[in-house]
Amino acid sequence: MQRRTMLGLSCAMLAACAGVGEPVPIHRMTPEQVDAYLRRMQRDEPDLRRRIAAIGRRNIGQPYVLNLLGEYPWQLHDRLPMFSLTHSDCVVFAEHTYAMALSGSWEEFFWMLQRIRYKDGVIGVSTRNHYTEQDWNVNNAWLVTDISAPLAGADVGRYELTVDRAAFLRMRHRTEADFPVTRSVEAYVPAAHVERVLAQLADGDFVNVISTRGGQHWASHVGLVVTQPDGSRHFLNSAEPQVREESFAAFIERVARRARDQAAAGKPALQLAGFKFLRLNEPVAVPPMLPQPRPQDRGQSPVFRQ
Repeated sequence: MQRRTMLGLSCAMLAACAGVGEPVPIHRMTPEQVDAYLRRMQRDEPDLRRRIAAIGRRNIGQPYVLNLLGEYPWQLHDRLPMFSLTHSDCVVFAEHTYAMALSGSWEEFFWMLQRIRYKDGVIGVSTRNHYTEQDWNVNNAWLVTDISAPLAGADVGRYELTVDRAAFLRMRHRTEADFPVTRSVEAYVPAAHVERVLAQLADGDFVNVISTRGGQHWASHVGLVVTQPDGSRHFLNSAEPQVREESFAAFIERVARRARDQAAAGKPALQLAGFKFLRLNEPVAVPPMLPQPRPQDRGQSPVFRQ
């Protein structure tokens, strides 16, 4: 009874803050208000794709901050927190939107977020999905499936990607880890052909923006597909200065304008090569998280076990 009363008060607070017909964006909610919102969404919108689109759009206007999250206080390599409601970068926005859409409470959201953000859900800087193509997409194959090659057909673009995780962790996070150098060949839809494949996408599909500079290709940005009432597909993403929804044509022009500005300033221009598209799995079967490592004995050297 007390729980229902608290949730009722949270809903009343949301309505009061928003005003009539003006819902509060998620980035202005408290965790208690998010809990009430997620419970209501699970009850009122049974379709996962529609929930993803609705939750993502409820965060339009959320301010953008790059390199936002870390593992603090779980780990002490930096002081960046494990979640943020007030701000996002492109990956954080996508992860939070998926996690909220798959959850019916704050507690479920928090742990779903870790399942998406880390390999096997094991929290740690060395298990975080740092590299979009080789980490995020692969470790979240239970959630999304890369359909770039069949979408592009004969027009498919490909690039080789080499990842040295050990060097990255040592340089960026002062963390030693024993990872081999890995290589993959990635498929994408070239920007010139994206318009013809958009009709085959749906709410909640995952987007990797593939950029190129100096002959190298990589996923430089991510976001979500959402559908307009007229059936057109839009790109919902977090980029400076805030989360926005835009047509793919508008996004392509915005990136081209940025490249022209970089070239005019004498800087190496970051060019748009195309997009990887990953289909939201139906249904989504969330695999269990592996056990979190724990010290064997208190006060002794930090030898960990699963």
